[in-house]
Amino acid sequence: MNLKAFFISHSFSEEDAVRLAETFKTEQVSKGQKLLEPDNFGKKVYFIEKGLLRTFYLKDGKDITHHFFKENSFTLPLESIFYNRASPYGIEALEAGTVRSLNYAEVEKFTEVYPSIHKMISILLIDVLRSFSERLNSIQFQSAQERYRSIVDNHPDLLLRAPLGHIASYIGITQQTLSVLRAQRL
Repeated sequence: MNLKAFFISHSFSEEDAVRLAETFKTEQVSKGQKLLEPDNFGKKVYFIEKGLLRTFYLKDGKDITHHFFKENSFTLPLESIFYNRASPYGIEALEAGTVRSLNYAEVEKFTEVYPSIHKMISILLIDVLRSFSERLNSIQFQSAQERYRSIVDNHPDLLLRAPLGHIASYIGITQQTLSVLRAQRL
């Protein structure tokens, strides 16, 4: 889905969707390209039209996957945009693709012209909050097998699209443990 279609699916008129989508810059990203490094002061909102991105951080020199973002989703450095402090999360493209971006200050200007943006942002934020709540619950209360099973059941495409090392760090296990779990055909 392109950005215009995404806006239309969130109750924007065709004309408004075109106008909004045209303000976002289109970027072709290559596999492995870092859009932001950890500890950044990024100010852009990113919409993934095609491809797979991940947010990640560094812990004791290790690269840890924080979250995956597929097509038709937004991501942004929350800490730097809303709290004016460095965001600990970098953003990396795991596949070649198309990303649309816009400075968050421009998005704020649109909320005055298009009040329905507030509703869309609320829906998107609630969706992200639900996702992070589910992830926190899984880390606290599920075994490694259950976390892996959840990926298999709810996001099987990630196993084909993302490197296994990133999936392992996302679910909080080593790549060796992930290999064992995969061999068990859970």
